[in-house]
Amino acid sequence: MVIDINCDLGEGMPNDAALMPYISSANIACGFHAGDEDTMRRTIALAIEHGVAIGAHPGFPDKKNFGRTEMKFPEEDIVSIVSEQVYIMLDLVFALGGKLQHVKPHGALYNMSARDLSLASAIANAIKDIDESLILFGLSGSKSIEAADLIGLRTANEVFADRTYTNEGTLTPRQQSGALITETVAMEQQVLQMIREQQVMSLQGKKISLKADTICIHGDGEHAVVFAQQVHQLLKNHHITIQSFNR
Repeated sequence: MVIDINCDLGEGMPNDAALMPYISSANIACGFHAGDEDTMRRTIALAIEHGVAIGAHPGFPDKKNFGRTEMKFPEEDIVSIVSEQVYIMLDLVFALGGKLQHVKPHGALYNMSARDLSLASAIANAIKDIDESLILFGLSGSKSIEAADLIGLRTANEVFADRTYTNEGTLTPRQQSGALITETVAMEQQVLQMIREQQVMSLQGKKISLKADTICIHGDGEHAVVFAQQVHQLLKNHHITIQSFNR
């Protein structure tokens, strides 16, 4: 059994270097919702040093709200917003001797595309036009995955170690009580259930089927490093191999 562990990095948090030994893929902020060219370069270099696969993490141009506020743009603008960020990351990764493996939208852009096929299609087409070998990381079973599948773009179904789920299989909105998992035992139970059983228990107690290709730990979370260490050790203890999705 094999699983990828991904983490959102390059967002100005102090944990990036501490997290790298415990993950296999890094989603690096491209400067629109967080980060700048300097943080991108430093995070790319860290990923290369640790043999961690590199992904672009494009978000809405909204640093004030960390890209977590929903915004409305015409589809052609979405294509431009995503493309600009991926090209920035692509150029920096190439300059530092690395390779860009995947693209994972951030925050509100991620959540909106998970439920909106038109938005998801705009993102998927933007990625494919840049490099059809890139992999789209999207919420497991969502419109993001569906849109990419429709155009033959490779996908990784993403699940979350530190977030709870609704009965519809979507992430519990952050503003709702119980959206974040902060207890180690609950986190470990959810991780093993998602990987081994391809299921997750919703916050309301319903079993939801899902596919788990890659599991996310948020780099800005209060318990990010501890959770990463615990997930890494948990998977090793259960003989689950950790490696990037493209290997």
